[in-house]
Amino acid sequence: MRHAPLFASVAAVSVFLSATALAEVDKKTERLWKAQCAACHGQGGKGDTEKGKQMKVQDMTTAAWQAKKDDALKSAITNGVKSAGGNMDAFKDLTPDQVNALVAYMRTFKP
Repeated sequence: MRHAPLFASVAAVSVFLSATALAEVDKKTERLWKAQCAACHGQGGKGDTEKGKQMKVQDMTTAAWQAKKDDALKSAITNGVKSAGGNMDAFKDLTPDQVNALVAYMRTFKP
């Protein structure tokens, strides 16, 4: 039991570092979203930009959109989307971790 305070301190530092690392990942994903996605999809995923309206981009804040499977969203990011309003280019240069982070980021969008 003499080491219990040490283990508690290590655990607390580990949780703090994990939260700090997670916050940095979130900031990187937000920057990626702004650089690659927001011009069409908008900051909050509503597709309410001029370009998004022209392309008839779907509102990601709706329950129907949020019900889409992660694999379908990952495929859309990686392979692009063809639609009547306009095509979304494939983002082949993104890593699988970046694609996963973008999907998780899109899951945060609320009406």
